[in-house]
Amino acid sequence: MDDIVKAAMLKWPNVPHCYGWLGLDARGQWYMRDATTQMAGAFGSSSQAQGSLLRHQKLVDFIQRNYQSASQGPNKGQWYFQNGPQRVYVELAVTPLIWRVQDDFSLVAHTGLHAELSACWLDEYGRLYAQTPQGYGLIHTQDVLLASNAIEQGIWTIQEMQAQHMPSTFGYILSPSVQNKAT
Repeated sequence: MDDIVKAAMLKWPNVPHCYGWLGLDARGQWYMRDATTQMAGAFGSSSQAQGSLLRHQKLVDFIQRNYQSASQGPNKGQWYFQNGPQRVYVELAVTPLIWRVQDDFSLVAHTGLHAELSACWLDEYGRLYAQTPQGYGLIHTQDVLLASNAIEQGIWTIQEMQAQHMPSTFGYILSPSVQNKAT
């Protein structure tokens, strides 16, 4: 977490959380979702509900450096961007991390986080997922061929699970805004 963010949290400790305004798609891209976009439906349910793709690289880098999960309390399993003193909870299209497979079959998340595979999962749609000590996420679609090489060589072993069971099994919340409205 950036030092400037830590300082802001100390200066303003009681800023309300923000829900529904930021989304992460299945390719590791960030979307800003205004009120009209949020009224169009759940993140990713349609092009009108997606929002505006963030293209400003310094902003994207700032979000990614300050992106983490709530590990305890009522927001446990929800991923957020710590924007100064405010937590901006993220709507997830599929998983909290999107993994890129490297030539040596190691993984790098959309945030730049490096990891080694602990387990590999396949869902009923043919999507491939990676469990690592650093977190759980979807293998980027552009890297499925490279991942299949790891599987064919016996480096990775696939387990199967239905997509609907993954959030509860791996402890993440797809839509903090829906959960927040329910509580």
